[in-house]
Amino acid sequence: MLTRFNPRTLGLLSALFVLIVDQGHKAWMLSVFNIAARAPITVTPFLDLTMSWNYGVSYSLFATHAVTARLALICVQGGIVLGLLYWLWRASAHLCALGLGLIIGGALGNMTDRLFRGAVADFFYFHTSLPVGPLANYVFNIADVGITLGAALLLIESLASNDSRPSTSA
Repeated sequence: MLTRFNPRTLGLLSALFVLIVDQGHKAWMLSVFNIAARAPITVTPFLDLTMSWNYGVSYSLFATHAVTARLALICVQGGIVLGLLYWLWRASAHLCALGLGLIIGGALGNMTDRLFRGAVADFFYFHTSLPVGPLANYVFNIADVGITLGAALLLIESLASNDSRPSTSA
């Protein structure tokens, strides 16, 4: 199925898919479901639906409400997306292109939030009392899932491509 499209097309389609699903889900959660008035909603003992605005990057690092800082963050993120698009354009492996597309779509989804909402809307609250570091309390959205899955696919593709290279040791 992956090889049905050339790698560039696959990557661009996956980016578009993540962007559309992410923004559609955010619009529904905010405007139709009205999560802000209902939160938190317990889904499982370790997952709640909630409303959280992230004014920074992952784990709210570099959080700021200043417009200039937000625009700077958008510019940095845009530069990263351009670099990923260049990498996608040069990619020849379908798995690599799919991973890059998922990351690009997720980044664009979060950039869209910063640009039009002032912060990134997060809804899925993963929590545990186990001492597992930062994952003990993590709030995320569909764009973040795309980024994480994309990074995992790049890692898998990297490991698989290293296994298929001939050994140069004598």
